[in-house]
Amino acid sequence: MHAIRLHAFGPAENLRYEQVPDPVPGPGEVRIAVAASGVHLLDTVLRAGLPGPTAARAELPTIPGREVAGTVEALGQGVDEGWLGRRVVAHLGNVPGGYAEFAVTATSRLHDVPETLDEAAAVAMIGTGRTTLGIVQFADLGRGDIALVPASAGGIGTLLVQYAKNAGAIVVGLAGGPAKTERTAANGADLAVDYTARDWPERLAVFLGGSRATVLFDSVGGDLARTLAGFLDRNGKHLVFGRSSEGPAGAPSAPRPAPAAPAPGGIASQAVLGPVMLDRAGGIRVLENRALAEAAEGRLRPAVRRVALADAAVAHRLLETRATIGKVVLVTG
Repeated sequence: MHAIRLHAFGPAENLRYEQVPDPVPGPGEVRIAVAASGVHLLDTVLRAGLPGPTAARAELPTIPGREVAGTVEALGQGVDEGWLGRRVVAHLGNVPGGYAEFAVTATSRLHDVPETLDEAAAVAMIGTGRTTLGIVQFADLGRGDIALVPASAGGIGTLLVQYAKNAGAIVVGLAGGPAKTERTAANGADLAVDYTARDWPERLAVFLGGSRATVLFDSVGGDLARTLAGFLDRNGKHLVFGRSSEGPAGAPSAPRPAPAAPAPGGIASQAVLGPVMLDRAGGIRVLENRALAEAAEGRLRPAVRRVALADAAVAHRLLETRATIGKVVLVTG
């Protein structure tokens, strides 16, 4: 099979498109003919040789990637033959191997791909979608809420805008540049703000007209989050799940350590990734099921940027330069 392999830590150009032996499914595992594999900002961090917030430093050589969708085409010992030929999606956990034409994983990680979804959309929902559904548990959104969503054209931001609108909230999405703000508006945001414009705080203040936001979905941290926190009600919710603006482009969007520190102005912050999210949901598989169901019913529509498997280095550079809209997915064939 063809796969993307990393032999040395470093820049995106170190990702090589190579021919390697097909993986063999072990007991309780299946082999998936991969149609789509997810690319995460964490992948770029691990490629550079750094430990991620949820993953150890990779052992080389390695095939990156932890989200795959495709068709089951081989079974390991003890696996029900009913899996053969089914379209499935899986998050591989901390075992890499997704950037490839074939991948193996345990049947306990498999989900059927709903008929209404293609494999790229399913991949977006199994990772980015489940995280989004975990985050919104802490918001309790409804009519009367005003939600602020920075990075609103990203994979999670796109889904947060849609979810908040579906819940009846007024939604302000903030993104960098005209293309991203146009996409934010198309997703249903009541106001799409270009935070690279110098007067964006004035635009937001005029829109709010003296009202205060009730929820800030914070994946960016830094000056942008500090400014947005000034628009929050004193009883508002500052939900933290990243800090991408606090380092160079490509820095990991890592969770803040718990317990959460107060936000600027004394507003209470809450870090919502990790065990606290899973405990509230009842487990990671619950979130995966919810995410796939929301997409299957058309309530959430992931934005997907498709890149050929052989061009994985291009996908990494797009992420590191923040040149993407939605979820980046590698596709085969």
